[in-house]
Amino acid sequence: MRVERYTTDQEQEWNDFVRGSKNGTFLFDRGYMEYHGDRFIDASLVVRDQRGRLIALLPASRHEDVLISHGGLTYGGFVTGTQMTTRRMLDVFDACLEHVRQDQVDRLVYKCVPHIYHSVPAEEDAYALFVHDARLVRRDVSSAIDTRAPVSFRKGRHGALKRARRAGLCVEQVDQFDRFWPVLEENLVDRYGKKPVHTLDEITYLAGRFPENILLFECAEDSEVLAGTVVYISVNVCHFQYNGASEEGRRQGALDLVVADVIERFSSTHRVIDFGISTELDGRHLNGGLIDYKEGFGARAVNYDFYEMPISRDG
Repeated sequence: MRVERYTTDQEQEWNDFVRGSKNGTFLFDRGYMEYHGDRFIDASLVVRDQRGRLIALLPASRHEDVLISHGGLTYGGFVTGTQMTTRRMLDVFDACLEHVRQDQVDRLVYKCVPHIYHSVPAEEDAYALFVHDARLVRRDVSSAIDTRAPVSFRKGRHGALKRARRAGLCVEQVDQFDRFWPVLEENLVDRYGKKPVHTLDEITYLAGRFPENILLFECAEDSEVLAGTVVYISVNVCHFQYNGASEEGRRQGALDLVVADVIERFSSTHRVIDFGISTELDGRHLNGGLIDYKEGFGARAVNYDFYEMPISRDG
């Protein structure tokens, strides 16, 4: 088994492996990972068997003496193929620890790929973390719908949908992000005091690189955007990346209409509809209003876990 630092000449091989993996998503494509490459020191690892064949990838970034998998992504554990087994993962984990130990890394922060993104069960890494006494340091709670066994919408969500439909509102998929982004930015600042992770230029660039994976749905009235959502589409999961509505849009139930439309569109083709996390302060604070809204559509808890472990220099 051989562990190497990823280099740009391996880009195609990396991307092909991600596409054929049992737990990779387009977020691990180098074209996505490197849009913010100026803000992160890439320290991704490539693991090969004795014949030089790829058996695992670890998207990662270096932060002084800490290795994070990956600092610019929501999740980022080992990406593996269907041939990965628990015993082999223990060997992969040991080999990678030895590699980063030699690279003067003192601490590993590991973000697991949530199970909803697995095409085939892929929690071998979680067992390896346990064996190495890694400590759970953060747990963000997301909310997801299992489209094979959906839970009914709450009464409040049905009421908002009725208002929107009585007003004659409708939802369309659009290609341009410039009308929606000011609505989103104002919504996030007013309600949460935050800005979108992506700028308008960044999301436009990424949607151009991944037109089948990054989609925008809008509800507009007289050319005015009332509400919209950006969704990230993976093999198994439709993920709400950004939701936003104007004050008038909220009054008319436009965002509920957009969300319900997306759920209906993708429930027949995707196993999970994921609303994203509702936690703050490294998972210690639950935003009750936000998660109540998501659970009103029948979504229920899925955890996004972060582990941490020291890496002893003496092995």
